[in-house]
Amino acid sequence: MALLEIKNLSFQVDTTKILDDFSLSVEAGEVHALLGTNGTGKSTLAYLIAGCEGYRPTSGTILFAGKAIQTSKIHERAQLGITMAWQEPVRFEGISVAQYLTLKQRDLDPAPYLAMVGLEPGRYLARMVDRSLSGGERKRIELASILALHPRLAIFDEPDSGIDMLSIQDIINVIAACKEHGSAVLLITHREEIALIADQASQICRGKVVCSGTPAEVAAYYKSRQCSGCATEVCVDERP
Repeated sequence: MALLEIKNLSFQVDTTKILDDFSLSVEAGEVHALLGTNGTGKSTLAYLIAGCEGYRPTSGTILFAGKAIQTSKIHERAQLGITMAWQEPVRFEGISVAQYLTLKQRDLDPAPYLAMVGLEPGRYLARMVDRSLSGGERKRIELASILALHPRLAIFDEPDSGIDMLSIQDIINVIAACKEHGSAVLLITHREEIALIADQASQICRGKVVCSGTPAEVAAYYKSRQCSGCATEVCVDERP
């Protein structure tokens, strides 16, 4: 049984259909890359899995460890072991990095998790998770918090545009650490080179999976723009 199984999921806002009969499965301990251009429904899928406010499927099912969770609230899904790295890392006024990393387990030593994401613990543990940190620093601290949680499923939603906060090697290191801890990972990206670090991959186009297989197979399909789910010019125009 897959850890995460999405069956015939649809989601629309007013008359605009964003996901259309979308199906995907992720095994326990697997890194699955979801590859797609801007506007194909990638982030919407992440919000639906995480249970964000205002995101409930129009139809379809989201199963986690065999349990239907599509109507569960975000904190209930977090309790089941689902966590997410946001495109824009969060800020918390009045809370230190050390406090942020030990919210779930007070006696946890947060230092090793900062080191895993390339931050020197002595320089960061006492700092506040606020505007004094750069976007890149906040992103690394957010990833450290995910590693500290040891989730059953971690969702990484890479931004489609703007300045990249992490290098490919940074992402590889974090994904490897998640796998070492036994976490499954859904890696949402628009870059073929990022998808290649996964165990399995799928391509999304106009809210549907149009290709699944090995990362190399899916990356080649994506790169060749052979998307049958929409008009070719859409895929070409929206590629970064």
